[in-house]
Amino acid sequence: MRETVNLGELSGLPIELEGLSIRFGDGLPAVAPSVRRLEEMREVLYNQTARGPDELYYMYRGVFLPEHREMAAAHRVRYDITVIRPGKIGGEYVKTAGHYHPSAPGGEMAYPEVYEVLHGRAHYLLQRPEGDPASIADVIVVDAAPGDKVFIPPGYGHVTINPGEGPLVMTNCVASTFSSEYEQYRITRGAAYYEVESGNRGMFVPNDRYRLKPAPRLVKPVDAPALGLHAGVPLYRCFTSEPERFAFLERPQDFAGLFAGLYG
Repeated sequence: MRETVNLGELSGLPIELEGLSIRFGDGLPAVAPSVRRLEEMREVLYNQTARGPDELYYMYRGVFLPEHREMAAAHRVRYDITVIRPGKIGGEYVKTAGHYHPSAPGGEMAYPEVYEVLHGRAHYLLQRPEGDPASIADVIVVDAAPGDKVFIPPGYGHVTINPGEGPLVMTNCVASTFSSEYEQYRITRGAAYYEVESGNRGMFVPNDRYRLKPAPRLVKPVDAPALGLHAGVPLYRCFTSEPERFAFLERPQDFAGLFAGLYG
């Protein structure tokens, strides 16, 4: 029998985790997930020939209660839920493919994003190129637990890693007006570092396809009330109660001063 975990309190939505699937409760329209498969991920893996499960993670995009759907469309914000299975592929923890965001209209600043962990443990591996995409100026690893919110600053590509023993469930809020860019991660065969297990613990192994990659800075999630992100309040409720506070997702150039110093 598959374990069922009630995620309603942390998410602010009537949802449960059943095995590796999200169950939608009364009043919340069900969303069919997009599935990321092993063969789609081979180019970005530490060991590209390793065996593993066929289905690695599940992306439920555009989850909203009916009463919030029109508001979300007006503010051009999308709310998603992602489930990442536990385990390792060739010694590397299961992860997302990794992507960058394009620049927002009206400036050179890229779109940001906000994540929240609902269940399990997450490592968000953020990297900021400088000039050449294979030259990285900064690498951040955010270690996040249930209830933590993680801000992805403009200009940082990111990968989410599941180093835990159980499924990782996370949500995100992002502008609905752009598509993520995956190609650069494919060209460099993944992020600047891979997280692999060694001696029953994780370690970050550098990716030699990058010419410059500083050592990762391990940081904790930070509160950002100026961005409408409040500790103890589900991300979904943060947005639906104050949608105007999330304008930074679509117009980051207007809020640059609020991003500075969040991770030191």
